[in-house]
Amino acid sequence: QVQLVESGGGLVQTGGSLRLSCAASGRTFSSYTMGWFRQAPGQEREVVAAIRWSLGSTYYADSVKGRFTISRDNAKNTVYLQMNSLKPDDTAVYYCAADRDGSAWYPILKNSRIYDYWGQGTQVTVSS
Repeated sequence: QVQLVESGGGLVQTGGSLRLSCAASGRTFSSYTMGWFRQAPGQEREVVAAIRWSLGSTYYADSVKGRFTISRDNAKNTVYLQMNSLKPDDTAVYYCAADRDGSAWYPILKNSRIYDYWGQGTQVTVSS
């Protein structure tokens, strides 16, 4: 059974940094695409970044490009989202997601429906 467990959220001031972790278990994820999504109150869930586990190819939403970095650690089966220069607009619940097919890329990876597994979410709050 696939399990994704996020951690690393919290409260940070504008300009600060956080690193989110997504610990994956229950499968071999080498063929997967992993995504980080976020959802703010009253808004739709949106993709922030994605990575192809095997190739390391990455995608970033324009709103986070240059500030966020997605990476993975094969030995730990963990995907990270390093978030720098945080802004109040980054405040949201952040979710880790896994697409077992792994072949879809931009723009299809923006569609939350292609992802088969989701974590429980971790709150990120950026104060002004």
